[in-house]
Amino acid sequence: MSQSATRAADPHTIYQRMQEAVMRKEDATLLPAELLAEDVVVETPFSPPGMRRIEGRDAWLEFYRNRALPVHFDRFRELSTHRTDDPEVIVVEYELTGTITNTDQPASATFIGILRVRDGLIKHWREYQDILAISEALKLAPEDVSGPDAHSTSEQSTSAPTSP
Repeated sequence: MSQSATRAADPHTIYQRMQEAVMRKEDATLLPAELLAEDVVVETPFSPPGMRRIEGRDAWLEFYRNRALPVHFDRFRELSTHRTDDPEVIVVEYELTGTITNTDQPASATFIGILRVRDGLIKHWREYQDILAISEALKLAPEDVSGPDAHSTSEQSTSAPTSP
């Protein structure tokens, strides 16, 4: 895909490209590098300390490489999409279903995301996750989902997406 095609994309188009990235057989990713602004902010306010806020594309990519979940996603089910008065922002509800690769057990979890896209790139992604479902699927205590080290994140208070 050309950079100019990405830059012209609206939030819903970028969200659809995120869905495609999650479902790739090879190199699946939740937020692909080609869709992220250099100064992207990714927040998961219900996550354990150490993964609630990640600032910058490079920090996100490092975090994702180091914390990739042992899951092969089988289905991305869009539950609803809500457009907002702000043309850069949509609110999405979805369910991911897959197989835990180290146990071969099926699992699913629901999510709500707020996506801000500017110039065809994700500037801000705030996601509210079903931490209990994720923890149960991975056979972890909820506080263990983030892992032992959080050096690539910054723990700041969360706030509504803002225009930089």
